[in-house]
Amino acid sequence: MMRAIAVVLAVLGWAAAAHTACAAGYPERPIRMLVGFAPGGGVDVTARLLATRLSEQLGQSVVVENRPGSGGMIATAAVAHAQADGYTVLMASAADAAQHLLHSDLSYDLLKDFAPVSLVVTVPFALVTRPSLPVANVADLVRLARAHPGELRYASSGIASAAHLSNELFNSMAKVQIMHIPYKGVSEGVTAVAAGQIDMVFASFPSVMALADAGKVKLLAVSTPYRSAVMPALPTVAESGLPGYERYGWYGVLAPKGVPPAIVDRLNAAIVAVVGKPEMREAMVKQGLEPKTTTREAFGRFLADEVAQSAELARASGLAASR
Repeated sequence: MMRAIAVVLAVLGWAAAAHTACAAGYPERPIRMLVGFAPGGGVDVTARLLATRLSEQLGQSVVVENRPGSGGMIATAAVAHAQADGYTVLMASAADAAQHLLHSDLSYDLLKDFAPVSLVVTVPFALVTRPSLPVANVADLVRLARAHPGELRYASSGIASAAHLSNELFNSMAKVQIMHIPYKGVSEGVTAVAAGQIDMVFASFPSVMALADAGKVKLLAVSTPYRSAVMPALPTVAESGLPGYERYGWYGVLAPKGVPPAIVDRLNAAIVAVVGKPEMREAMVKQGLEPKTTTREAFGRFLADEVAQSAELARASGLAASR
């Protein structure tokens, strides 16, 4: 028995030493960062901003590879099943925390099949309405919705999208019934609000700022629990009529499960260093992004909370997974 234990310990010690040696030389070749959406979107912009600086920080190229389709699931699945060596990572988004709500047959589990590396940014949403809607703040909107249950309509970029779940949280907390009208993309929903066809939408700042400046939509509040650096004068939903409200998008880096912890730590340290640089933070804020890194452990807890909240909001809205 003692000999068997000694053999096991020796093997474990050898494996640990091998992982340490591997991490010491990491990275020795280019790293692929997969993005599940087409070039030009928020996930892609964030990935490219990060990849450029990570390449400098790590001394190896970090190459962004777009694999759009199925709401990001093609890229997510590819990373889940990639070799666990740290050379393939994913720029994940809030959409990944909700995919299980629509698809019961996913080939991966967000909380079991990945090694969290770090959160990179949060994405504040602006709550905007059509200019003619007779409200000046969130409190007015809540009163109007309560007085006319089921008559107001909100846009989203689809079932279980960030915009959809943001408004379902609003409905639940405010105890109102604002009806959901899904569009193919959030830009279409914003356009519908500007045209007066839809009453409101939660959308990223870049997608609404030009219309807001032109007076074609009305900015009411920001969805984060704190005022955004993008527009610090805009109040939060919580402070302007719905205390406790908090919802936002996010992008973060995941690696396949099984990547040696030392390599994950190396990636985490590099991301934290890069995002912490003043010029990087300024570039992100200009894109409507809020720089926010974490430890790998904190990002794991964050993901678990996101999955749980998405499930809770799905139950509240009657959303069920497809078969």
